[in-house]
Amino acid sequence: MTTEPYILSAKDIHREFHTLNQNLPVLKGINLDLKPNETAAITGASGIGKSTLLHILGGLDKPSKGEISICGVRLNGKSEESLAKFRNKKVGFVFQFHYLLEDFSALENIMIPMMVAGAKKSESVENAEHLLELVGLKDRRDHRPAELSGGEQQRVAVARALSNSPELVIADEPSGNLDRATGQNLHELMMKLNDEKKITFLIATHNMELSSQCKRHFEIVDGVLHES
Repeated sequence: MTTEPYILSAKDIHREFHTLNQNLPVLKGINLDLKPNETAAITGASGIGKSTLLHILGGLDKPSKGEISICGVRLNGKSEESLAKFRNKKVGFVFQFHYLLEDFSALENIMIPMMVAGAKKSESVENAEHLLELVGLKDRRDHRPAELSGGEQQRVAVARALSNSPELVIADEPSGNLDRATGQNLHELMMKLNDEKKITFLIATHNMELSSQCKRHFEIVDGVLHES
């Protein structure tokens, strides 16, 4: 666990997209500090920039302007290679679409980030089995994504996000493709992981039930982040 006061710190984040005829500003000076063990929801209209912001905060995209630090490490100026290694160890990602590899089992999908980080196969298998048990899918270890329900696929995606013991998990509409009951089960799982494993969650969502379960709530309005 980090000894830094903030898991995530973002200062004056701007993001513009350039077209042939104009510059389109999407994020216009966003500031955000998250402490260890917090859960935070970001809401806002479709197309307002929630996914863009999460990608920038997680180091998947770069801001046009502004500074980002995760666990006290400044992301600005890092090479793509060092940034990828840092993300793999410190940040877990869960997306609306699970992005599981179809030719691999649930266990193997969870193992991949650990193997990329250099873990031994035996250690990766043991940790992946533990994570499957944690998300309630111990008996589905050898099933491929096509053999799993939508909710089960997202649970595997959550387990994969936890594979390298990240301190921050960024989730972008994690229950957007699930029915209400399955989505609620996923929400409960994330809150349980926050409570028991002390993982910080930053979640972009249209789901107000999920938003209400988070300790902090933000909304993007006209490119600016407001806390309510």
